[in-house]
Amino acid sequence: MNNLHNPVLLNEAIKVLNIKPNGIYVDCTCGRGGHTNKILSCLNSQGKIICLDMDSDAFKYLSNEFKDKKNVILVNRNFKDIKTILNSLDINKVDGIIADLGVSSPMFDDANRGFSYHFDARLDMRMDQNDELDAYMVINSYEPKELTRVFRTYGEVNNPRNVVNAIVNQRKLKPIETTGQLVDIIKNNVNKKDLFKSKHPARVYFQALRIEVNHELDNLKQLLADSVEFLNKDGRLVIITFHSLEDRIVKQFFNDIIVTHIPKEVPIMNSNTDYELLTRKPIVPTENEIANNNRARSAKLRAIRRMN
Repeated sequence: MNNLHNPVLLNEAIKVLNIKPNGIYVDCTCGRGGHTNKILSCLNSQGKIICLDMDSDAFKYLSNEFKDKKNVILVNRNFKDIKTILNSLDINKVDGIIADLGVSSPMFDDANRGFSYHFDARLDMRMDQNDELDAYMVINSYEPKELTRVFRTYGEVNNPRNVVNAIVNQRKLKPIETTGQLVDIIKNNVNKKDLFKSKHPARVYFQALRIEVNHELDNLKQLLADSVEFLNKDGRLVIITFHSLEDRIVKQFFNDIIVTHIPKEVPIMNSNTDYELLTRKPIVPTENEIANNNRARSAKLRAIRRMN
């Protein structure tokens, strides 16, 4: 329960955001309001925070949590729509945007959501429960070639052939309906030495499924591209990632945006853009934070600032 209100790298994120009391901020993954509450404590009556979350359970919680806060605007939508959302609110510029990526602790801990390989539940994994595509559909309807793509690309599994073949053979007999059934298939068809590693053999397969179901990497790319358009002078964009695929996208985007790429035929050096990289190396959790919250172990924070 402590994870509900103590998000990873909270103090570090707030420090990098450099909150202005009368500023406008966007929390793209509000969850249970951890970052929002901290930002809100730094704002005066003129300050404002827009809270986005596509999860209906989180939105219900947030609606009650912030019902008396006039400077909090709640929006039950995916952060990939940030441009549309801010335009609809007649907001042209903001002073800071933060996105704490991945699955929130309440989602993981709710067995019925089907995110965890520790609980037996229907294969689901939808962050937005209004979406059609879920893990059940991926596992039971994707062609072997597509399943291989998902596990290789999003789980970084070198050779998922045995697991894919086992899934296809099993679903010919009857649909694979639960996380428990999928875990058993994975454990019975990975290399035996993987069963004795510290990390669960199903971890990367579940990660891959979750990313596919929720279009996580495409949504992140859209968020990055649109967010920078709305930053005020000295505005900050802060992204917290939890696996290498996300971090690679953020790192590359930030590196690209701080340099103007001029064709090599033009006889001048590349010149700086309007953006400054605030994190030459990603900020990571302290040993103490990891000890108190094991889910923090893979977190990385990267940030940029708009200079002009």
